[in-house]
Amino acid sequence: MRLGRLMRLALARHGVTGGDARERARKAMRAVLLDEELLRRYPHQVSGGQAQRFAIALAVALRAEVLLADEPTSALDVTVQAAVVELLGRLRAEYGMGLVFVSHDLALVSRIADHVVVMRAGRVMESGPAARVLSDPADAYTRELLAAVPAIGG
Repeated sequence: MRLGRLMRLALARHGVTGGDARERARKAMRAVLLDEELLRRYPHQVSGGQAQRFAIALAVALRAEVLLADEPTSALDVTVQAAVVELLGRLRAEYGMGLVFVSHDLALVSRIADHVVVMRAGRVMESGPAARVLSDPADAYTRELLAAVPAIGG
């Protein structure tokens, strides 16, 4: 199934059809910096970064209040990771979209998160403002995680 059909089906499920669906799809693709031509492609014909941005475009088109991004940059190269993170930040600001960003990459978390929840085996170990949790953790497990992050050049 082509990406455009996937988007139209998602929009139809939420009561948006016809010209409204086409316009929302176009706007969403522009919002995530993707060419509308991609809507004519099949999922296997797009790159990993394009696939991630298409998934984000779906959330934009559906006017989602919250986007759950589970390891959204894990399979992407560093340049594409940076573009996806910048895009998520911009969409948060422009659309007021909440973002739940799940990641093991603490350096990335420090760049994007306002609030951090550290979990272990499904349990919350520590929660608080990102700056505090990442610079002065109260929990031993959080300290262990931060100590395990490799230092640049060593």
